[in-house]
Amino acid sequence: MVPQKAWSAKRERQYEHIKAGEEQQGRSEGTAERIAAATVNKTRAEKGETKKSK
Repeated sequence: MVPQKAWSAKRERQYEHIKAGEEQQGRSEGTAERIAAATVNKTRAEKGETKKSK
């Protein structure tokens, strides 16, 4: 999975950081990518960076 095109450079760095941490904890690459993407998307929604946040 590749970081979303809508993400800022800051969010892409956040994604890579979270992914690396999850892999270091022993998660598979796919699982680490899903967790990192979900975390970044949740943060974006909370900060109002998305068009429609819940």
